[in-house]
Amino acid sequence: MKRITDYRKLFNISKETSLSELKVIYRNLMKEWHPDKFLNDDILKSEAETKSKIIIEAYHFLVSISPETHASTLEDYTLTTTTSGIDDFLYKGQTLKITFQNGSKYEYFGVPKNTYNKLINSGNLARFARRHVFGSYIYRNVFKPTAL
Repeated sequence: MKRITDYRKLFNISKETSLSELKVIYRNLMKEWHPDKFLNDDILKSEAETKSKIIIEAYHFLVSISPETHASTLEDYTLTTTTSGIDDFLYKGQTLKITFQNGSKYEYFGVPKNTYNKLINSGNLARFARRHVFGSYIYRNVFKPTAL
């Protein structure tokens, strides 16, 4: 959750900000921090390179967790979470990363330790996750397999 908060703070946005507003803010930040603006000053150019990488990473992350992105990918997400079993999972710092048997990987943010403990102790991982994880936390698609 800290990552989400930090990125929103960087862009000075709220969770209600639309993708089109986010894109405008992103473009303005990139104009301000593009390394090519600082060709004559190596120190500022280096700072701009670092800052622009952070801005790009933050933008892609915020796009991936936006409600508009979720709405456009809801059908695929629902299909994955209802028909594909859980192949593997990793929990670190309130982030639960789940790998599904179809190869898709999703990250869920703000998952409390007690929910994770209940997940690993449940008799049926997929059923527990459908009831207590998939619809309850901010998520993003980390990897989507491509059809051959």
